[in-house]
Amino acid sequence: MINFSKEAINNMHSVPRLNLINSCTGYKSANLIATKSKDGIANVAIFSSITHIGSNPPMISFITRPLTAKRDTYNNIKEVGYFSVNHVVESMINDAHHSSASYDGTISEFDKTNLIVEYKDSISIPFVKGSPVQLYCKYLNEYHIKENDTIHVIASIENLFFEEKLLNKDKFLQLDRANVVAINGIDGYALPKLVERLEYARPNLEAKSILEK
Repeated sequence: MINFSKEAINNMHSVPRLNLINSCTGYKSANLIATKSKDGIANVAIFSSITHIGSNPPMISFITRPLTAKRDTYNNIKEVGYFSVNHVVESMINDAHHSSASYDGTISEFDKTNLIVEYKDSISIPFVKGSPVQLYCKYLNEYHIKENDTIHVIASIENLFFEEKLLNKDKFLQLDRANVVAINGIDGYALPKLVERLEYARPNLEAKSILEK
């Protein structure tokens, strides 16, 4: 196997190092975070750092990069307090990726892509139309990661919307039924396929398949 020491990694040029370290940890979720500014401008941006925090109460988190540059998503969430998380499907890849372009805060990425804004009854925050899983989230807290000056944002899931075809009998959402994609690195998009589900692991017992046919 090829070996890169920490010293070798630190001595690499920035782009190869970025590609190597962002891809070595494996596949990540591909989500569009949609927000609205206090002036009513809808913003949407792709994130690969959204993570499950807990199910009781239901919470997620994501990482935002240092605030040395403008961060419209973060700023909107801090001002308004709410945002939506929208799964990316195969047909959205190009537009979802383009949402990472650095537009002025007065410009909506919905106007610069083929992504379509969607609103739910009694919810003023935008969603991404066509996304098969959509989470309406409330900002709870944040933690500064001093080692690299990023921010870990914690949020609660206030509402969950999803396409009925994804739902298994035990309430498991089978995402490959909607061609939900994952991110490899920062610019690679993959189409995962569920190959197995196994029952709860117990000592000295072989886990049996619970894959819904």
